[in-house]
Amino acid sequence: MAKGREKHQARLDAISFQGKDLARRAKRKCEFCEGSGDLRAFDGDEDAEPSLETLVLACERCRAVLGGRKDDERTLRFLETAIWNEEPVIARLAKQMLGSVDADWARGALEMVS
Repeated sequence: MAKGREKHQARLDAISFQGKDLARRAKRKCEFCEGSGDLRAFDGDEDAEPSLETLVLACERCRAVLGGRKDDERTLRFLETAIWNEEPVIARLAKQMLGSVDADWARGALEMVS
């Protein structure tokens, strides 16, 4: 059990190590909605070593949506822009979030990038 905890702590340390570079890339805003409240790193690929290619800086709401929480579709329109982000991890996670939105505009946006 201690090995698992050590492994988890090592992963958290590796994510934390990327913090300054991640905040700089994100300009200290959520990389999805550009909000500035309660920003934290979100691990976009838990199978890979944490790096700028796998991490995003996200606000509490966007982290919750990434975690599966349903949100009002009208408040998620920012995803139409986020799916075009030049950072592959941001675009991929935005598409994932958009896939959970049950609205015509969301389906249309996903069709445009497919």
